[in-house]
Amino acid sequence: MQLIECPNCGPREEVEFSYGGQAHVPYPTEPTELSDEEWAHYVFFRDNTRGDLAERWCHSAGCRRWFNAVRDTVSYRFRAIYRLDEPKPVTS
Repeated sequence: MQLIECPNCGPREEVEFSYGGQAHVPYPTEPTELSDEEWAHYVFFRDNTRGDLAERWCHSAGCRRWFNAVRDTVSYRFRAIYRLDEPKPVTS
């Protein structure tokens, strides 16, 4: 079992968390102008990065707050965890 460091509650088991998708995906500036194909790309298409990827997570069985994390998609290790109002940290 892997521990995930909730920025509000501290380390908890991974079963307490829900994955929320890729982080830092900007909402379209003119949503009414988008075609169906453009909406499909916004809703369904995400990066499939091998290595570090910024993701959204929710501590669904704890404080129920959302946070961002940089996770290595190869090893599944979390490289950084940060609040939604904080900038993405540099990891390497």
